[in-house]
Amino acid sequence: MTGLDFARQLARLASDNRAEDIVILDLRNLSAVADFFVIATGTSDRQMRAIADQVEAHGLTVGQRVYGRSGYENATWLLIDYVDVVLHLFDAERRQYYDLELLWGDAPRIDWQDQTAQPVAIPARKRRRR
Repeated sequence: MTGLDFARQLARLASDNRAEDIVILDLRNLSAVADFFVIATGTSDRQMRAIADQVEAHGLTVGQRVYGRSGYENATWLLIDYVDVVLHLFDAERRQYYDLELLWGDAPRIDWQDQTAQPVAIPARKRRRR
């Protein structure tokens, strides 16, 4: 299984659990941090923990082991690191504040719903003043 396949699976799991605004960023040509970020917004801490639990259980069934995990206790920004794929689950406030899509604005986005889609560069949004 490729990292892209796994990233799409995580995006679908988040969607199946009613996460919102799900994005996959392709970092392969931009950073050694990870190949893909899967970013999603949860509507409650309970939902975010449930998604994290399902993601970890799914990872084990497909031979993916968690390298690192943080934020589970507070569930405002929950991160699950699989080395090649990193899942970021945010509450709405933290998602807007940290704005990873703008920070990684040069990263192409993957259409996670289309299995054949290739990365597409989408221009970064302008940062809103706070």
